[in-house]
Amino acid sequence: MTDVKIAAERVTKLSDREIEDLCDAAADAIGGGGGFGWLKPPPRHVMEAFWRGVLLIPERMLIVGRLDGTIAGSATIQKPPRNNEAQAHSCWLTTSFVAPWARGHGLAGLITATVEEAAAEAGYKTLNLDVRETQARAIEIYCSRGYVHWGTNPRYAKVDGKFVAGLYFYKSLNGEDA
Repeated sequence: MTDVKIAAERVTKLSDREIEDLCDAAADAIGGGGGFGWLKPPPRHVMEAFWRGVLLIPERMLIVGRLDGTIAGSATIQKPPRNNEAQAHSCWLTTSFVAPWARGHGLAGLITATVEEAAAEAGYKTLNLDVRETQARAIEIYCSRGYVHWGTNPRYAKVDGKFVAGLYFYKSLNGEDA
């Protein structure tokens, strides 16, 4: 087996080639059932506009994961609205995925750890996330990293005409339980 190099980092800009890699990886993940809302990959121009938009929105931080230098996954930190003082301590991990061809190398865990570090460095005390119950490996990773399952929505998503439950998790970023 060949050694591969994995890395994860927060990015504030991407080259056109990196946008292409991100779109390719996202389309592969969506096609493999690991989408983040999309059930099938949207037209390329829509996906490119989505990722370019993520980079422009001040309330979002984009973390990318690379396998041998190629973007193979990502996650986004969604900051709370500026007018929400009561929840200013917490943010959301969203749009998390790793392309099927890059799985099995620890990239998902590294992306998640990088999200946690970036959120803590930004001053957030709690990181929230939600995930379809069908995403067993993602759930396993979150549980192994100390996320607490606090709720389930049985009508979270509709896939192939059937409801799929969604699981809600949180993690304290400063070691406090309350």
